[in-house]
Amino acid sequence: MSRTVYCEYLKREAEGLPHAPWPGELGRRVYAHISREAWALWLQRQTMLINEYRLSPLDPQTRILLAQEMEQFLFGGGEAPPPPGYQPPDTDR
Repeated sequence: MSRTVYCEYLKREAEGLPHAPWPGELGRRVYAHISREAWALWLQRQTMLINEYRLSPLDPQTRILLAQEMEQFLFGGGEAPPPPGYQPPDTDR
């Protein structure tokens, strides 16, 4: 059975995540206050950041950066501007 949360990103009730998607306090906060839909949007943003900045998720500094970006994106009123020169993928195909 799925659970619902008041999603702080979407500002409405929505289906919640099945488990905490990140370790520690931030993961517990995401689990309690972020929906599946908002998490999927974050994963798209995270993928873009990793690709554009050529980050390695295994690097501890990258994980710190991604945690900060995640908190800003999900709880801080939206996302920061994309990296300089970023071209979104062509979705007309």
